[in-house]
Amino acid sequence: MRLDKYLKVSRLIKRRTVANEACDAGRVLINDKPAKASAHVKAGDVLEIQFGTRSVKVEVLNVQETVRKEEAQELYRYL
Repeated sequence: MRLDKYLKVSRLIKRRTVANEACDAGRVLINDKPAKASAHVKAGDVLEIQFGTRSVKVEVLNVQETVRKEEAQELYRYL
């Protein structure tokens, strides 16, 4: 699945366009490497997202095309 779509589906970032902009600005890393919005995400990858001065690091547990709001947190685990 594309990185920008995963960020939206998992609700780590609310909108896909915002996820796209974050990737373009270099604020999203996959396994400690800067990632483009079109990068492929798979289970086991470690994502690091920088929100201003705060940084969030998560491990991808599952990749699904659609998921309910209540189940979105089952797609990743905070590190």
